Amino acid sequence: MLDDPLLFNEWLAVGWSSEVGAVPKSQRLLGRDLVLWRSAQAIHAWEDLCLHRGARLSLGTVSQDCLVCPYHHWEYDASGKCVRIPTHPDQPPPVRARATTFHVRERYGLIWVCLGTPQRDIPCFPEAEDSSYRNVLAGPYVFQANGPRVIENFLDVAHLPFVHAGLLGDPARPEIEDYQVEAAPEGILAKDIRVWQPDPDGTGKPAQVFYTYRVLRPLTACFTKSQGEQKFCMLDTVTPVAAGESLAWVILSFNYAKDLPAEELRSFQDRVSLQDKAIVESQRPELLPLDLQAELHLKSDRIAIAYRRWLKELGLRYGAA
Repeated sequence: MLDDPLLFNEWLAVGWSSEVGAVPKSQRLLGRDLVLWRSAQAIHAWEDLCLHRGARLSLGTVSQDCLVCPYHHWEYDASGKCVRIPTHPDQPPPVRARATTFHVRERYGLIWVCLGTPQRDIPCFPEAEDSSYRNVLAGPYVFQANGPRVIENFLDVAHLPFVHAGLLGDPARPEIEDYQVEAAPEGILAKDIRVWQPDPDGTGKPAQVFYTYRVLRPLTACFTKSQGEQKFCMLDTVTPVAAGESLAWVILSFNYAKDLPAEELRSFQDRVSLQDKAIVESQRPELLPLDLQAELHLKSDRIAIAYRRWLKELGLRYGAA
């Protein structure tokens, strides 16, 4: 398991709620193998391991509100306790025959897991629960990179005219005006960052937009992109799967163009994320330098500078140097 006490006690996304039903699903989180499954009343996240002979429970089945091991059909109830061993039906299962269970919740269409003890609530993204907004889920996008690099790229407005030319920026109009950043123990806020975009949201209409960024957790951030009363919001939350491998889960929330097909918006986001992927996976060093003397910085990097300082204050170990 990746060793980071801070992330061990954080809520991290592990899957879309819609993809976990009657069939158990495997997932990795911080280098640990999990099984996600549903009983009649709840969703569950356990270590993907039967204590009898080490088989993966994710290869099993759900029967009568129990998760059944594929190897010897030991049955585990919703609490994680083994309640039946078919080869010895009259013998009470050993007290130690219990799956390792984790905190799990569902919100915004995502499944969130905490391997330790949650210190705070799931990151707040109110637009996803506002009936005046429409939500489109995108990803997860696989990055062969560590989470802090992925999030810092999400926060970087200066790359938009070049990496996303013709979509989110114009190389002929790359200027980023100075902006202010507010940093506090609970997160980071940067407001009113003006950017010209040929296609700011996949609808094909160019516009001058204003970004407001919020960093909510070490690996979760969001922005609101404003064009007058039109608001396009995005949550980006990153899951450390293993060392050097991350998943980025994206929620798009917007209060206009509600008839636009979801697949068009998802395809647009796929294209943007693929462009980001090539850059982020190329960055060296792979660990994000928290020492501000290690790289060069400009005024347009204010939010990245604040992010690095904040991570250092939090004591993040994962993906940082």
